[in-house]
Amino acid sequence: MSVHFHLRYSTRFGQDLFVIIEAGQDGAEQVAEYPMTYLNDELWQCSVDIDHAPRVLFYRFEIREQSGEIKEDWGRRRLDYSGKNDLRVFDYWNAPGAVENAFETQAFRVLEPVAEAIEEKAKMGFTHYFRAKAPLLQQEEVLCMVGHGIALRNWDTKAPLLLRRDEEGWFLQLDLSGENFPLGYKYGVWNTRTNQFMGFEEGSNRTLYAAATGTGGPVLTILNDGFARFPANTWRGAGVAIPVFSLRSKKSWGVGEFSDIRLLVDWAKSVGLKIIQLLPVNDTTATHTWVDSYPYSAVSAFALHPIYLNMEQLAGKKHAALLKPYQKTHKTLNALEAVDYEAVMKLKWEVIRQLYALQKDEWTGDKAYQTYFSENRHWLEPYAVFCSLRDKNGTADFSKWPSQQVCRPAEVEKMLSPASKNYDEVAIHLFVQWRLHLQLKAATDYAHQHGIAVKGDIPIGIYRHSCDAWVAPELYNMNMQAGAPPDDFAVNGQNWGFPTYNWAQMQADGFAWWRQRFHQMSLYFDAFRIDHILGFFRIWSIPMDAVEGILGHFVPAIPVTEAELLESGVGFNRDRLCRPYITEQVLHDIFGADINWVGENCLLPRKDDRFDLRPEFATQRLVELYFEGQPGTAQHIRLRDGLYRLISNVILLEGGTEEDSALHFRFGMEKTTSFQYLPEEVKGPLKALYVDYFYRRQDDFWQREAMEKLPALKRATQMLICGEDLGMVPHCVPDVMKELGILSLEIQRMPKAAGATFFHPRDAPYMSVVTPSTHDMSTIRGWWEEDRELSQRFFREILGLEGAAPYFCEPWLNHAILEQHFQSPAMWSIFQLQDLLGVDEKLRRENPHDERINIPANPKHYWRYRVHIMLEDLMKSGEFNAALKKMIAGSGRD
Repeated sequence: MSVHFHLRYSTRFGQDLFVIIEAGQDGAEQVAEYPMTYLNDELWQCSVDIDHAPRVLFYRFEIREQSGEIKEDWGRRRLDYSGKNDLRVFDYWNAPGAVENAFETQAFRVLEPVAEAIEEKAKMGFTHYFRAKAPLLQQEEVLCMVGHGIALRNWDTKAPLLLRRDEEGWFLQLDLSGENFPLGYKYGVWNTRTNQFMGFEEGSNRTLYAAATGTGGPVLTILNDGFARFPANTWRGAGVAIPVFSLRSKKSWGVGEFSDIRLLVDWAKSVGLKIIQLLPVNDTTATHTWVDSYPYSAVSAFALHPIYLNMEQLAGKKHAALLKPYQKTHKTLNALEAVDYEAVMKLKWEVIRQLYALQKDEWTGDKAYQTYFSENRHWLEPYAVFCSLRDKNGTADFSKWPSQQVCRPAEVEKMLSPASKNYDEVAIHLFVQWRLHLQLKAATDYAHQHGIAVKGDIPIGIYRHSCDAWVAPELYNMNMQAGAPPDDFAVNGQNWGFPTYNWAQMQADGFAWWRQRFHQMSLYFDAFRIDHILGFFRIWSIPMDAVEGILGHFVPAIPVTEAELLESGVGFNRDRLCRPYITEQVLHDIFGADINWVGENCLLPRKDDRFDLRPEFATQRLVELYFEGQPGTAQHIRLRDGLYRLISNVILLEGGTEEDSALHFRFGMEKTTSFQYLPEEVKGPLKALYVDYFYRRQDDFWQREAMEKLPALKRATQMLICGEDLGMVPHCVPDVMKELGILSLEIQRMPKAAGATFFHPRDAPYMSVVTPSTHDMSTIRGWWEEDRELSQRFFREILGLEGAAPYFCEPWLNHAILEQHFQSPAMWSIFQLQDLLGVDEKLRRENPHDERINIPANPKHYWRYRVHIMLEDLMKSGEFNAALKKMIAGSGRD
């Protein structure tokens, strides 16, 4: 069989096109790649002879630049064919960033369910097979076609050809053997309820050229016409964001649980919301203390957190009596204002252990469990063993274990054997994960049945002492820490403590770990937020001896060279530029009355009127270690933080590892006294190099880095991808996200335009999510009270109101801010539940500062916020729900 491929695409000089053909039902095996030939300004072609043609053929197209850059069109195409005749296939290039592709994702298959697959009956004599997509048609609308010639109804819009719909789009089979070519045609919309033609697609007519004849007779022509050309930026939806642990229902045990998602779905559907956004739900159990409440520090990128397990569902009717002694305790915990993480975990594990003992002979033989185990054993087995060893050794830090510091498959298998004396200590974690899977799957399936999409969250890093690091440490740079540079929310930067990714190693196996991670998420979620998407361009990398993020630098990055410093006139004095600059005046500026203690205990005098730090205080980590053994008085904290500041009083940082001695500017160099005490003739050229380093030289480099990772990762999932692109955003980031069709995040109080104080939601791009606040910020009401001058400016400049702004964010003000976001042109407006409740005087919490979920500047923050209202009571709040429903409907987001 011969397949004659034609691609409608206008290339520019230096571009070549290839068709990549894959065979097999799953398309896993790449067969070959074929160069295409330029036919004219709009068409490239390629003929491929295929022996023993399979029934299913997968293929895609690539553009290859002279520079070596490769761009793939979006979506692997499928060709079903069992006949003997040759095929002539016409395709359109599908750019990954095309807006329409968003509506082909898992999220929109929930919101706009596609038709069931149609068993096509063999239709004799058709010569042309048309396929097109129109994902935004309403329920009573179908795609139709008219054109030149009798078979195409001679442009009669009163009786057009109606296409049929299947899971891949719309299709039509026609016999055009008697027509005179070329033929023009167009798609349109037909309303089946009114039997009326609603209008044509935009643009010029599509053209169909003469049929061809192959070696076996007439050639079947397949026209994959891509998306019908209808406006693609008209759909808009709204959603609610809330961590699972923050939910509160009458049946939850002191913390929100997966079973509570059902109630949230009922409420969301009743008011017209279309998506629920959650924080990460992975297991973070490392210390068995409240420190584990941090949801972005998972001990497994795959395992779910036991805290979300509902005990009633776990016990079932058969073992319900076991829960009676715990009723008083769980009700007391559920009545608390915030989550008592340690008490909840202690209570739940006490019950889990008893239920495991009662049920351990029941679940392993379940065929559904066996399927689950088989599909997840790549992470499930080592995770269960890791948890057992963590508890046995009293720490998740596997480097401190007396044995099994390295994960060995044979030892994992041995511990998982039912014959092992510690089998139950391992198997209980299999049991818990199985039941967590069932409960979360039931909750998200319930959401899907009610037309609500669920959006998850993928942290940028992994916990240093996680199962992932234990199993495959080669995938991570364990000698570095990830974080973020200083900003208005964290003036000394952020140090998350995570190891950074070894991207070269990950790329070597085709990003297998990421593909497995996405697959696991897609079992439950339809969309996801990439936490700190900037990390795919470059990551803020901090040496292990640093505590604060301010001592980090971007990796990868084009460093500053000694030659540049010399040529610019700055010169290169390693001691002056790379070591802490400590003088008597600097010490007075930082320590004031504490200067004598610092001089006596921490410093060594030099001959040039400067000081060096004593070896025991030479790094921030050593300072931290010293003060951990001291009483936490205000003076000790002041001394510790002053020494941190002293250590970071440098202009240039060296790479951070023995292998890397490259030079990088310390962020915020101009604020250091080291810079301020430089000669004036040196400051100018040094500032010019600083600006070039951070804002010019890296951009193309970082763009190439991102394009080596993100396209492959995006291709690995059908979920809708949203990026958290906040902070110090390189110029290339918006272009890459637009090219790949990744939604941006737009926040009113974090404008991306240089020099702007606020961002107006009306200016949001369509492919974005707008929100007035996130879990890392104060709520609308909390923010309003933080800075009186700023809220007054917002009152005047963004709300367009005169006079003095109210001191508190009154309900009508909260409503006005929400209204701006609902009316935004962005695809999604998503709000924290606290911000939605803020419009109702009766329902909202009295103190808005109690509603904040996280404070990024505090690395030891306790994540324990719970919404103050029961979900059952929220459902009954008729006046509030009616007002919210009216606001959503009025914005066109229902």
